[in-house]
Amino acid sequence: MKPSPFRPLCLAMAAALAPASAFALEAATDLDQVVVTATRTVQSVHESLVPVQVIDRAAIERSQAGSLQDLLRGRAGINLSNQGGHGKVSALMLRGTESDHVLMLVDGMRIGAASNGMPALQDIPLDQVERIEIVRGPRSSLYGSEAIGGVIQVFTRAAGDGLRQDLRIGVGSHGLREANAGLSYRGQGGWVAARAGHREEEGFNACRGTAAGWGAGCYVDEPDRDGHRNTSLNLRGGMKLGEDVEVQAHLLDSDSRNEYDGSVFGGNEADNLQQVVGGRLDWRIAERVSLQAQLGRTRDDAHGYHRDGASRTLVNVFRTRRDLASLQLDAGFGADQLLSAGLDWQDDHVASANGFDRDRRDNLGAFVEYLGRFGAHSLQASVRNDDNAQFGDHATGSLGYGFDLDGTWRLAASAGTGFKAPTFNDLYYPGFSNPLLEPEESRSVNLGVHGQGEGWSLGVDVFQTRIDELIGYDTGFNLVNIDRARIRGAELTAATALAGFDLALELSWLDPRNDSDGLNDGNWLPRRARRTGRIDVDRRFGVFNAGLSVTGASNRYDDVANTTRLGGYGLVDLRLEWTLSPAWTLQAKANNVFDRSYETVAWYNQPGREYALALQYRTP
Repeated sequence: MKPSPFRPLCLAMAAALAPASAFALEAATDLDQVVVTATRTVQSVHESLVPVQVIDRAAIERSQAGSLQDLLRGRAGINLSNQGGHGKVSALMLRGTESDHVLMLVDGMRIGAASNGMPALQDIPLDQVERIEIVRGPRSSLYGSEAIGGVIQVFTRAAGDGLRQDLRIGVGSHGLREANAGLSYRGQGGWVAARAGHREEEGFNACRGTAAGWGAGCYVDEPDRDGHRNTSLNLRGGMKLGEDVEVQAHLLDSDSRNEYDGSVFGGNEADNLQQVVGGRLDWRIAERVSLQAQLGRTRDDAHGYHRDGASRTLVNVFRTRRDLASLQLDAGFGADQLLSAGLDWQDDHVASANGFDRDRRDNLGAFVEYLGRFGAHSLQASVRNDDNAQFGDHATGSLGYGFDLDGTWRLAASAGTGFKAPTFNDLYYPGFSNPLLEPEESRSVNLGVHGQGEGWSLGVDVFQTRIDELIGYDTGFNLVNIDRARIRGAELTAATALAGFDLALELSWLDPRNDSDGLNDGNWLPRRARRTGRIDVDRRFGVFNAGLSVTGASNRYDDVANTTRLGGYGLVDLRLEWTLSPAWTLQAKANNVFDRSYETVAWYNQPGREYALALQYRTP
């Protein structure tokens, strides 16, 4: 792929967010993109021994995606399910694993509700995002629980050089109205950035279900428009304390209101808060030795209401608070070798009107990782132990090997184990829980070949994951560790510049099977499409930039018994950008231009044809 105009900023952010030894940083700057999530240190995408993908700010803006789900739809290894359009509950499954088997980080901080184990993807404002790193495959040996399928890390927007300003306003279908503004400054001694945004739309009818009974979706007759709104604030800053020490602080606050089809028992309206606040210290102790310390808190609050006309009644409350602290030491030795060791502490607290028997637990994790290069050979090895207050010690590990064929192509093989601790809902939700549940465990292998040259890149990976002790319901509707799964798959990613066109292709094949004894043995795991794909085509014509995205997914089943089949679909999105001046840009897009009807969750509608128009200003 072509060098990104955001390369200097991305490199600076990566260096600040994950300090590493001198050799690692120098190696990373030789290529276009760097990542920090796969190894918790800075390395280039090409050097990673596990599949990793970076979506930077330039790609986000070029896509004109309205949400994180829109941006990730069709990406290699990703299946998405959604309950009724923009702002509605969404789940992401990576490489066929469960939605709570994917760890999501924001600026290095673990997010998600400890009550149900799921991050609120729909409430992450895309206008606040600088870049996204997607790591496919288990990373429990570095991050602990929830990283069976992989890790997705979101980095919020920092500051460019000097004083910079930007503004974006937009309108669109379903009463869409949005506005975002940012102000930042970076000098020699430090930097500060502030951004605020608001997105609101009247929506459409989320659910086509009825009150007819079992199998009728949301079990209510409520054919109204289900809108949503989100207001977000992002504050970030950093300061140098001498030549070798830097401190940072960050805050992301996302408040949303979501309307859905529901009853007096489950509500039909929710107020949600997702908040990430933290600080970090980076200390370069010596030329090849650095220390990183991080402290913060994440919150995921949900208040459910039932609205009937002007009347609004509180139905349920879930509040999750997660306190986090980490310490990591990186030491380089030899020509191209790095040893990292660290500690992670996590304390989860849940407050709910349901009256959980236990509402708090903590976890202390310790890890060691080795990275080395020996000519054409690369090695990665890591081991971690998590001491959970409820489940005791749990050890995980990973091993990776890479071989550079000619400087352009690399063969890579990796294997790793993972685990997932039961959620508070699994353990203590009244009437639907089991306090004797044990953690889910996984074993994964990956084999890949990746190439990169001037103006092109290509990667092919094949993998297998086995998961034991999956949590599910037995024939008596009791929650137990009875299930097993065997997931196999293959992924292809490619990008090139051809005749003035920028082309990108992502394809996935998946065989996600229930491997348990009983009636469901051999069935597909629910809500996973066996084939997904995405094609992006962009071309600049003077002051205009035109783009096309085609995404598709094959059929899937909505239930473990494979009785409810959801059809496959293909979507075509068009976009046009007009550069009015060095500072002003006009954007227009049409999504699902053929007005395709489809479902990713049974009975829940998805957007039809949509239009949007936006005017954007940024400091030239």
